[in-house]
Amino acid sequence: MSTRACAIHPSILSADFMNLESELKAISTADAVHVDVMDNHFVPNLTLGLPLVQGVQRVSPIPLDVHLMIEDPDRWAPAYAQAGAASVTFHAEAAVAPVKLARELRSIGSRSAMALRPVTALEPYLDMLPELDMLLLMTVEPGFGGQAFLDLVLPKIRRARAAIDASGASVALQIDGGVTADTIRRAADAGADTFVAGSSVYGAGDVEAAIAGLRAAAGAGA
Repeated sequence: MSTRACAIHPSILSADFMNLESELKAISTADAVHVDVMDNHFVPNLTLGLPLVQGVQRVSPIPLDVHLMIEDPDRWAPAYAQAGAASVTFHAEAAVAPVKLARELRSIGSRSAMALRPVTALEPYLDMLPELDMLLLMTVEPGFGGQAFLDLVLPKIRRARAAIDASGASVALQIDGGVTADTIRRAADAGADTFVAGSSVYGAGDVEAAIAGLRAAAGAGA
């Protein structure tokens, strides 16, 4: 069994936005809060933007992991790093100059992260690993919460883990979509170490217990 540490990042996409500060406090035992930013162009959904992220940053008891599902991240992503996000993820499919953007995010003080849709090939981006602090492999089509985990991404997770280990780079391997106590074991076994969970956390009666359960399940699968 691997001794890889695992991180749980609950997604506020599944939270009650009318009580967001209390919803953030409820996940204080997690490693970070995952904040989805969607522009209704890159994905067919519209969520919170920079002003709300700045508000979340002010009241969150844990670091912000911002996931930008937007067009033109080259232009907009640095502002989220400047707002204090601990990590900013842009999509490879949307970035024009991903290496430049990753370096800019790091220069501001944020961790640089890049996401790939389920069917986007991993291999063209492996040379970028030294420029990244995290690689996000989507395990659903981005845009909406509550979708079922796509097992077809598991081989990609395995290839990504092998490439990260071979590179020697310190890169977290995150998955996002359909994460439950069952699917997190399979993803951890494939090599993922950072897990975004929305409805399986915020839909639970005991949020803190749900986070602990996911962390234990990931450890069992690692």
